[in-house]
Amino acid sequence: MIYTAKQTAEMLQKDDPQMNIRTVRYYTQIGMIPPLELEGNKRGYTLDHISHFRAILTLSRSGETLSQIQEKLSGLSIDEVVKIGDKLRLYQSNQIVQSETHVINEDVMISMSPRISAELKTKMIQTVTKLMKGAGEL
Repeated sequence: MIYTAKQTAEMLQKDDPQMNIRTVRYYTQIGMIPPLELEGNKRGYTLDHISHFRAILTLSRSGETLSQIQEKLSGLSIDEVVKIGDKLRLYQSNQIVQSETHVINEDVMISMSPRISAELKTKMIQTVTKLMKGAGEL
């Protein structure tokens, strides 16, 4: 199925209320997503394009620049792009608020679901802390 830029923006607004038709067109124009599909005499977006947009949102929320994102996504299979996009929920503010975040050092934070047992949380924090101390010795 082929979607218009407006329909694509509306779908993406569920993931990020800031996404709008202008952003969809801009990312298309600068080549952040694959070329549009041709159906009849119309060009449009497919679910693969939506996956690319979701991956872009995920990577931008993780702090990457558009040029870094473009470089990272180029050459990836659609399955790899989908996997990146599936992580978007981890960066949504309501997910982060519901999670417990533990700062290991200035470079590493661990965010864990409240469903994880206290014992497992403690073990994870201790393990990552040991790894980070050992990283200095590498």
